[in-house]
Amino acid sequence: MAAAFEAPLFAATTTRLLIDLNRSIGTPHLYSEFTKTLPLETRREIVAQHYAPHLDPIEQWVREAIGRSGRVLHIASHSFTPELDGRVRTADVGFLYDPRRAGEVVFSGRWIEALRGNRPDLRLRRNYPYLGRSDGLTFRLRREHAAAAYVGIELEVNQRFVAGRGPAWPALRAALIASLRKAMADDDGASGAGPALPGAPAPIAP
Repeated sequence: MAAAFEAPLFAATTTRLLIDLNRSIGTPHLYSEFTKTLPLETRREIVAQHYAPHLDPIEQWVREAIGRSGRVLHIASHSFTPELDGRVRTADVGFLYDPRRAGEVVFSGRWIEALRGNRPDLRLRRNYPYLGRSDGLTFRLRREHAAAAYVGIELEVNQRFVAGRGPAWPALRAALIASLRKAMADDDGASGAGPALPGAPAPIAP
């Protein structure tokens, strides 16, 4: 996705068994059951070595991009396990956003509509399997930036596509990129995320 849109990519391979990069400092689920009982000094070292080097550049880039162009579309890409605690997740792709921010509602709707037109076989859901207003990077960035300047969408993809090791995963990636491109092209700027105006920043996909 980053390559397709010539957008900066901020990615990490740190396991949540060490520290959850999509949780805020001080929240109960920042550390796992294996690390939350470690000495404070050790936990601070984990933050310094793994958490801050990933999150700080993203937050800085968003500030600078908004400063240059006035707005930014941030795509935070994640995956979810097909089954959790014995319950099967009933979605192939989820779109998480804050329903109180009109720009995120509008743009998510455009993206879902475009993807459904491309892949009617997919089960698409809004704010599933998590709530878009839950603590995370997009949650923190919304508190710092106005709705007209920052549109943060969390993309959640069912891990069954990757686990299948067949053509399903490349096909889904292509459909996500094509539908995102259409959603951006169709956007008239009302959501605050549309790239129609010259110089609007490309999306970032951490």
